[in-house]
Amino acid sequence: VQLQASGGGLVQAGGSRRLSCAASGIRFSSYVMGWFRQAPGKERVFVGALRSSDSSTYLADSVKGRFTISRDNAANTVYLQMNSLKPEDTAVYYCAADPNTWRSLGDYYYGMAYLGKGTQVTVSS
Repeated sequence: VQLQASGGGLVQAGGSRRLSCAASGIRFSSYVMGWFRQAPGKERVFVGALRSSDSSTYLADSVKGRFTISRDNAANTVYLQMNSLKPEDTAVYYCAADPNTWRSLGDYYYGMAYLGKGTQVTVSS
């Protein structure tokens, strides 16, 4: 399983950024796809997840209303659209995947089966 996140970089506060994650080695459409992030000196935390079968999504309260998760099953890619970025959004962002689609999306807070390499997002004030 390979999950390769891309799209990170430096952005000013209030700006937007879209992260992409290309997946391989899995039956993409059958997996729940998600995002985690880890700020400097802090633990990695769950950002949100998206299930393809019913198009349901879950977003952490800290990003709800500003971030959106979407996926393109034909391209085996999941996206994280980040708007109204704040300095506290600065973190390494990781793409994740899990085959247990029956779980409540909020339960992925505790982790997902596969985690890819991250991409750094830095929000300047």
